Amino acid sequence: MAVPLRFDGRVVLVTGAGGGLGQAYALAFAERGASVVVNDLGGDFMGVGKGSLAADKVVEEIRRKGGKAVANYDSVEAGEKVVKTALDAFGRIDVVINNAGILRDRSFGRISDEDWDIIQRVHLRGSFLVTRAAWDHMKKQKFGRIIMTSSASGIYGNFGQANYCAAKLGLLGLSNCLAVEGEKSNIHCNTIAPTAGSRLTQNILPDDLLEALKPDYVAPLVLWLCHESCEENGGLFEVGAGWIGKLRWERTLGAIVRQRTQPMTPEAVKANWTKICDFDNATKPERIQESIGGIIEALNKIDSDGGISANHTSSATSTATSGFAGAIGHKLPPFSSSYTELDTIMYALGVGASIKEPKDLKFIYEGSSDFSCLPTFGVILAQKSIMGGGLAEIPGLSVNLAKVLHGEQYLELYKPLPRAGKLKCEAVVADVLDKGSGLIILMDVYSYSGEELICYNQFSIFVVGSGGFGGKRTSDKAKVAVAIPNRPPDAVLTDTTSLNQAALYRLSGDWNPLHIDPDFANLAGFDKPILHGLCTFGFSARHVLQQFADNDVSRFKAIKVRFAKPVYPGQTLQTEMWKEGSRIHFQTKIQGTGDIVISNAYVDLVPTADVLAKTPSEGASEYPCV
Repeated sequence: MAVPLRFDGRVVLVTGAGGGLGQAYALAFAERGASVVVNDLGGDFMGVGKGSLAADKVVEEIRRKGGKAVANYDSVEAGEKVVKTALDAFGRIDVVINNAGILRDRSFGRISDEDWDIIQRVHLRGSFLVTRAAWDHMKKQKFGRIIMTSSASGIYGNFGQANYCAAKLGLLGLSNCLAVEGEKSNIHCNTIAPTAGSRLTQNILPDDLLEALKPDYVAPLVLWLCHESCEENGGLFEVGAGWIGKLRWERTLGAIVRQRTQPMTPEAVKANWTKICDFDNATKPERIQESIGGIIEALNKIDSDGGISANHTSSATSTATSGFAGAIGHKLPPFSSSYTELDTIMYALGVGASIKEPKDLKFIYEGSSDFSCLPTFGVILAQKSIMGGGLAEIPGLSVNLAKVLHGEQYLELYKPLPRAGKLKCEAVVADVLDKGSGLIILMDVYSYSGEELICYNQFSIFVVGSGGFGGKRTSDKAKVAVAIPNRPPDAVLTDTTSLNQAALYRLSGDWNPLHIDPDFANLAGFDKPILHGLCTFGFSARHVLQQFADNDVSRFKAIKVRFAKPVYPGQTLQTEMWKEGSRIHFQTKIQGTGDIVISNAYVDLVPTADVLAKTPSEGASEYPCV
């Protein structure tokens, strides 16, 4: 037998609780141990009049059954007063059910300003004001459950209810935002679209249908969504007559209707209209990051020859499909990339090389007698082959870049990179792994100068939310991250990144707006633009090269890192290093916070008397979770 869901010790505020749905909610919460604030202005379904009788009757019934309840007779526009009743009576507020509402139905041309305004004030503004009054209390106690009441009319539209429809869909937008903002404080906000007999429908629906649509058939959903054990957040549910269904957005794959060198035209839109509206293989975005990811992917395809890419070192997304076996071994189209000494210098400056350090001159002055290309520039060349829309073309996978995390990176050199040149890159899917919460794509990229193999990269690409398909968790093809030694570091170097670091680094080809556009960064969930993960990677590798190889690029053999947390431009990077033979273990922290941003990392150096290997080193047999 299921354990009953209880609300002992919880304080629940229900607006519009003098009858109908609100009354059913108030009685149900009280029956299960909650202390209830019964709010009702006491007017009719059009918002006319006021009185205390409706709320008092519900409170009396709750108390008669041994429950705890107090009445409040304020309009929801007096949100602070409504919430103050809960605080004065019970000392806290845990749950807010925004249920109060009225109707002013008119065909669109006959809606008066008053009809429009009062609907927005009661439904949308009232829910905002009551919830805002409770918000800070919920944040402080690290718990809150909020219900917004939308309507099928708001979701689908309905004749004669333009004012009501607009307010009801506005509540969904408000709820979606609160679900995002409240998540870190354990405040969950969900939206219901109930169909039930109430004061708003008592003169509209016949008696037999009213009986079939009793509010009692809606209340159980509300109670579950508000229970402390329910993890649902940001959901939208239609409910009525004992039936409950969850709604979600669906988006077609769409069509790109412009080319980089040509203007976008309405004729191109017309020509692609069938594809734009084709819901076969549609995606189902749940968050704004996923929506933006589609735009990033389109930009990547449009600008693949110029380098708009999306290298997230933070959370950002995809829907995986069946047929992963078809992805393994898939080769992306070869990609050639030319670079000049200017590109070499620009990259070095982007990863912190400076005239303040005399030994850095060899990386930023082409006239230096030993002018050299930093080894980690090899990643820049390779990533263009997979970030120019290539991930979206892998058979058996449907990759939306907003949920793609750059989890780990491996780079191996077979000879120092030329100071300038042209490399041909060939990328192949080495393996696909199932990590439960997501999948990992292991992408091997081989870079050639003519027929000579210059360097090899393995990108570990984590796709959030696409795991659980029953695939293998480890691969003998993976280059494995290694834990640091359990002792104090042998050396520590620090570098303060510039506020312009991301703006400078992006000139090397990573044009993702996440790293430069504040509005875009906010949409992705960051307070401000973050630094590229591969920029931090470059700083760290430069520290190791400086400390243990005297900046001799011929000593650099390989590097492996795991990206742990994002970095903000202006923060100071602290690279801690441990020497064990020719391997330098390291991790990179944010000085001041101690946050580890690169973990389980190492650089393999070539002993002075040795030469570089000619083939990629063997991978280990197990691949750890990202």
